[in-house]
Amino acid sequence: MSQQEGKSYTPVSLAVDAVLVITFFAIIYTLVAPHVPSHNQVWITVWGGLTASCMSAVFWLCIQMFRVVLKAQRAKR
Repeated sequence: MSQQEGKSYTPVSLAVDAVLVITFFAIIYTLVAPHVPSHNQVWITVWGGLTASCMSAVFWLCIQMFRVVLKAQRAKR
């Protein structure tokens, strides 16, 4: 494999990724929390948070893959 010609991340890109993932987490949590089959608020919070965190991790991976593909396409031109 060849050496890359620069960083694949910057402080700005890390901040943008963090804002996107936190926003995505909040949206997914608000969508899945009402569907937790419990009346105990602690368990609703736990399972809603765990579900939203897993989905947020997948979203983060998608962002990273998008950046890699975009960088490769720009380098190809």
